[in-house]
Formats: sequence, C-alpha cells, structure tokens
Amino acid sequence: MEPVEPQAAPVEAGERETDGAPELTPAEEIISAELLAEDTRPSDDEEARAALKALIEAVIYITDEPLSAQQIAAAVEQPMENVVSILEELGRDYQQPSRGLSIRELAGGYKLSTKPEHHEAIRRFVKNLKPPLKLSLAALETLAVIAYKQPITAPEIMEIRGVQGAGVLKTLIERKLVAPAGRKAVVGKPILYKTTKDFLIQFGLKDLSELPTLKEFEELSRLAIGEPEPPEAPQESTPGPEAAPPTEAENPEAAAEALETPDVPAEST
Repeated sequence: MEPVEPQAAPVEAGERETDGAPELTPAEEIISAELLAEDTRPSDDEEARAALKALIEAVIYITDEPLSAQQIAAAVEQPMENVVSILEELGRDYQQPSRGLSIRELAGGYKLSTKPEHHEAIRRFVKNLKPPLKLSLAALETLAVIAYKQPITAPEIMEIRGVQGAGVLKTLIERKLVAPAGRKAVVGKPILYKTTKDFLIQFGLKDLSELPTLKEFEELSRLAIGEPEPPEAPQESTPGPEAAPPTEAENPEAAAEALETPDVPAEST
C-alpha cells in the first residue's frame, strides 16, 4: 500500500500563512515602522558631532600652515580628546580611494594636501594655469574709482586721483578688468569706462551691489588698526545766544588749535 501523505490543515478565512512569526495588524505595522525610523534617526549627540567634524574640516582647509590639535581645539572651543578623535576619523575618511585629498600630520600639525599619486597630473595642470593677478597700488586705486563711479571718463579719473593714469588704465583694459562703455555726450566725446565680468569673478562679487560701502571700509580700517568703536554722540541741548561757541570766522585761532590738538575725552566730575 502507498503511504498516505498528511494533508495540511485548511486555512480559515481571515488568516494568512506566515513563517512562524506572529501576524501584525495594519495598525501594528504602522507603529513598528515608526519605531524603526526612530531607531535609525541620528541622536542629538550624533548631530552635534557631525557639525563639529564639518567645522574642524573647514578650519584645516582655510589655513596655509599646519594646525596643531591644541590650536584646533582652541579655535572650535572643544575638549582636546574630542578634537583628536574627530581628526583621526577625518583621516580615515580621506584615505578612501574616491577622495583626492588627505589630512596629513606635518611639522606637528594637520594640513589638507593632495595625495602623492596625483602629484604629476596636478603639476601638469598647474603649469597651464594663468599667473596670479597682481596689480600695483595705482592700478587698484584706478580700478576702485571706476568701480564706484562707472561709467567714467579718463579725465574724470585723473581729476579724482590727482595724477595721470593713462598707462594704468591701459593695464586694466589688457587684464580685462575694465572695458570701454561708449562715449560721454559732452564736448570731445571722451570714452567712458566700466568694470567687466572678469572684475566680478576676480573679486568674488555677484554684482556691483555687493561692493562694500564707505561705512564698511571705515569699520574694516578701524578693526585693522585696533581702534575702539566711536562712542555715540550725546544729545546736546541747543545753547542760547550767550553760550554759543565762536565760529571759525569769529575765532580762527581757536579753530586752528582744535584741528592741531587731538580730542581728549572730558573727565567726569
């Protein structure tokens, strides 16, 4: 007699065959997916570490000289052990074959550099580059006048600078920083000059509206020489006729003395 194979139990309506795992209802499946998403979501500590890692990478990138771990820790205001750990992690990241740079320890510090296997190709590329743009002080002055006063003629540039600048203007045109912009509708019809697209590219400007204002120049100059910000002028009441100070026309000696003597803040009484 042939052996009789056991028949599988019939599946009742509303049931599904599983691999031994309990069947989840639709609501349970949604809750399970949400819990799984929360498990894979980065924690606040991980996000803070990722932000610190990006900051340290940027600090190393912008410096020409190797930075020590102590300098980096002071720059990002983080404990030394955190910085060293991230530096090691960055070093491993840059060792990947898909990265063209590497973070190397040089002279007791860390520095971004190209990988040795790419040096020959990079050297050939650099040889074909144009030399860096270098301008004399006279050329920079002329370029600044054109940038802020454009379109402007050569005689107007000379009047502002107080010196002849035909040779400087020719240099700026050859460097493609300045170009003719038609002629001015006056006697003689002198040529007008304006800055070019190359000017914007060289100085990293989106358009001419990004040129710094005179106030910004004053603030940069003050920061460069370490001067404190000027105090706000106190609200002064309008003096009466008897207390009005003498004008320059009435007292020229006092006006000249005020120009020669530096301002001294009044002592508090």
